[in-house]
Amino acid sequence: MSDTITIESELKKSYLEYSLSVIIGRAIPDVRDGLKPVHRRILYAMHDLGNYYNRAYKKSARVVGDVIGKYHPHGDSAVYDALVRLAQDFSMRDTLVDGQGNFGSIDGDSAAAMRYTEVRMARLCSEFLGDIEKNTVDFAPNYDNTLQEPTVLPTKVPNLLLNGTTGIAVGMATNIPPHNLGELIDGSVHLLDNPECTIESLMKRIKGPDFPTGGTIFGGQGLIDAYTTGRGSIKIRGVVELEEARKGHKESIIIKEIPYALNKSTLVEKIAALVHEKKIDGVADLRDESDRKGIRIVLELKRGAIADIIINSLYKFTPLETSFGINMMAVVGKRPMLLNLKEVLGHFLEHRREVIIRRTKFDLDKCEKRVHILEGLRIALDNIDEVVKLIRASKTPEEARDGLMSRFSLSDIQAKAILDMRLQKLTGLEHDKLLEELAELMKKIEYFKAILSNDEVLKGVIRDELNEIKTNYATPRKSELLRADLDSIDIEDLIPDEETVITLSRRGYIKRTPLSNYTAQKRGGKGIAGVQTGDGDFIHTFMLTTNHQHLVLFTNFGKMFKIKVHQVPEGSRYAKGGHVNNLLPLDKDEHIATCLSLREFADDRFFLFVTKKGMIKRSSIGLYGNCRTTGIRAVNLRDHDELMDVREIEPEVDCILVSREGSAIRFNINDARPMGRATAGVKGMALRPNDEVVACVVTGDQERDQLLTVSEGGYGKRTTIDQYRVQTRGGKGILNMRLTNKTGMVVGACMVNESDDVILLTSQNKIIRMSVSEVSQTRGRATQGVRLVRMDDDNKVIGFDLVMDDDEDLGEVQA
Repeated sequence: MSDTITIESELKKSYLEYSLSVIIGRAIPDVRDGLKPVHRRILYAMHDLGNYYNRAYKKSARVVGDVIGKYHPHGDSAVYDALVRLAQDFSMRDTLVDGQGNFGSIDGDSAAAMRYTEVRMARLCSEFLGDIEKNTVDFAPNYDNTLQEPTVLPTKVPNLLLNGTTGIAVGMATNIPPHNLGELIDGSVHLLDNPECTIESLMKRIKGPDFPTGGTIFGGQGLIDAYTTGRGSIKIRGVVELEEARKGHKESIIIKEIPYALNKSTLVEKIAALVHEKKIDGVADLRDESDRKGIRIVLELKRGAIADIIINSLYKFTPLETSFGINMMAVVGKRPMLLNLKEVLGHFLEHRREVIIRRTKFDLDKCEKRVHILEGLRIALDNIDEVVKLIRASKTPEEARDGLMSRFSLSDIQAKAILDMRLQKLTGLEHDKLLEELAELMKKIEYFKAILSNDEVLKGVIRDELNEIKTNYATPRKSELLRADLDSIDIEDLIPDEETVITLSRRGYIKRTPLSNYTAQKRGGKGIAGVQTGDGDFIHTFMLTTNHQHLVLFTNFGKMFKIKVHQVPEGSRYAKGGHVNNLLPLDKDEHIATCLSLREFADDRFFLFVTKKGMIKRSSIGLYGNCRTTGIRAVNLRDHDELMDVREIEPEVDCILVSREGSAIRFNINDARPMGRATAGVKGMALRPNDEVVACVVTGDQERDQLLTVSEGGYGKRTTIDQYRVQTRGGKGILNMRLTNKTGMVVGACMVNESDDVILLTSQNKIIRMSVSEVSQTRGRATQGVRLVRMDDDNKVIGFDLVMDDDEDLGEVQA
C-alpha cells in the first residue's frame, strides 16, 4: 500500500514549487544581465541563428519557433509579445532588437502577426553576447535535455537599470525604471574605483531614471528612498508648451511628451471626456497631430481662456501626471532580493569581473596550447635535416611520432603538429612568421597572467570596456529631472543651520537658544543669571547642536521620539520654553531622560543605552531611523529601573560608568554584543543598594584623554584615563572620587582636554562657563578635587555640559 499524503501538505509543496518557478523562471529578472528567462532565450536563439545587427533580417516567426522549440516551451504569443517589446523604442530606453514592420505604437496598437514582421539584433545587443563562446558563463540543459542554454549572458551593459523591467510574481513584484546608459557607466566606474562610496555620491552621477518617452521627473525624497532602500515613488509629468496665437490660429497648448507607459490614445480620450463634462473649460478643439517625428497633442483654446489654469487642470485630472512606484526586486543567486542602487551596480560589476576572469583563463589556455605547438615546430625547424631523416626512416606515422618524441623530448601534440606541418613552413619567411607569432603569443600570455594575478589590471580591463560601451552607445538624456518634490518647499532651506543650545528642564520645558548667548568666565565666579524655571524645577539637559539635525529624545520609560532641532520653540535666556508635551505624546510620570542630535541614522554606528540600575545595551542606530510620531520602544526596562543615558558610540572603544557614590568601572564596549531594538541588555555595573549610575563616558577620542568628574558641592577633578584599568563588565568597579559632606555626591563625568570649556548648571538656575585648564589635574583617582564654583547655602550643582574647543568665541549674554 502506498504512503498517504495529506491534501494540505501536497498543496503547500505544489504551490511553493509553482511560486518559485514563477519568480525565478518567469517574472523576476536576473540582477547580472537584467533579463528574464524569455528575453535571454530570445537573444540566445538569435545568436544561434546568426541573426546579427550587420546581417539580413529574419522573419519573427523563425525566431519565435526556435525559442519555443529549443529553449522556452510556452505559448508562441507570449514569446512574440516579449520579442516585440524588445523592439519598441517607446518601451525600451535602448532597444535590443531591430525590427522591420509594424511593431505596435504608443497608442496601444498591437504589432502585426509574426509572419509579417522581421527582426535582427540591435547593435547594442552584440555587447550582451560577446565572448559567450569562451566559457564566460555557465550553461544548463534545456527543458528536454537535448541542448544547452546559458544561465546568464556575459553582458557588458548594466541592463537591469538601463531598460528597467516590470513583473508580477507570486507574493512579490518588480518595477524598475529605465536609466541613461552614459550615467550608468559613470556610476559603475565610480563604484569600481571607490568600492566604499556612498549612494549619495553615486546619485551625483546617476541623476535618476531616463524614460524613452521623455517627460519631467520629480524625484525628491521618493527617488532617494528608491536608491537607498530599493523602494520609492517618483512623479512623472508630460511636457507641455504654449503656442502663441498666429494669424488664422488660436492660442494652443501643445503636449509634446507624455509619461512612460501611458497609452496616448487613452490620454486623448480622457482629455476629450473632461472637456465634454466641462471639468476642463476653455478648450475649443482637441487634435492628435502626432507622427513619426514625435508626439503632438493640440488643445486650441477659446478666446479669453487662461492657459495656466487649463494646464494645471490637465495635470490634476488626467494621467499627464502619474506616479511611478519603484521596486528594485531582482534575482540574486536564485533568490529574489530587494536591492538599492549600489547593490545593483555592485552585482553587475562582480558579474563583469567573473566574466573577464573566465574569458582570460580561456584565452590563456588557448594561447598556451598554441605556444606549446609552436615551440615544437621551432625545434623541428632548427633541426630540420635530422627531423626529415627520422621521418623518412620511419615505416609508419606512429613510428615517426614516437621517434620525434623520444629524440627531441616532444609531447604527443607537438609531434603530431610536426608531422602535419606543410613543406611551405620550411621557407625562411614562414620561419620568421612562426617566431613572430610565438613572440606575440608570449606577450599575450604575460598580459593574461597579469589580469589574473593583479586586481588593478583586472579593474583596468573592466573600466576600459565600460568606457568603450559609453563611447559607442551612450545618448543624451530624454527626461528632465527635478530633484525637489513636486509643488513642495523644504522649510529647512529657509532656516540657517546655525549652532544652538537645546535647554530641557526636569519638568519638561524645552527651548532652543543661540549659542552666542554664553561666554567664558573665570573659575570660582558666581555665574550669570540663566534660565528662569518655576519652583521645584531645574535644568536637566544643555545640549549643543545645529538647527538641521535630528533631535532624538529618550524617556525614562525607555521610549524614543524624533523631531528636527528647528521644530523646538526658540526662546530667550529668561524664557521658560514650551512644554515637551506640546511636541511629544508622553505618558503620566514619563519625562525625557536624555537627548541626542544626529545627522543620519547609520547602520554602522551604535547607541549605548545605560540605566540607573547599571544595565547597558548596544544597538545599531539604523534600527531607530523609522520612528513614528507616537514614538517607539528603544529599550526594555526591568522593574524599578529607568533609562539614565544614551550615547552614540563606535566599535572598539571603552566605556566608563560612574556611580553617584563615587565608583567607576571601565570595560570594552565589545563585551556587550549588539542587540535588537526592544531588548533589555546586559549588566554593566554591579551597584550597592542605594547607589545608581549618574554618568556614562566613552573613550577613544585621542584629543580627550582625561576624565572630569563634578560633584554637587561644586568640586571637580581631572584624572588621566590610564588610571582606570579595563575590567570585565558587570563588576563593582574602582574608586573614582573621594566624597565628603563638603563635596556632596557625584553629579556626572565627561572626557575633556585642557582646551575645552564646560558649562555648569546650579539648582538656583545660575550658569557659569569656564575653561577645563583651570581645573587642576590630580595624580590619583581617590581625591576630592578642587572647587569649581562657589556655592551658596541650599544651592548645588545639578549638571554640566562640555563645550568643544572649536566653538567660536561667544559674547556675554545681555540682560
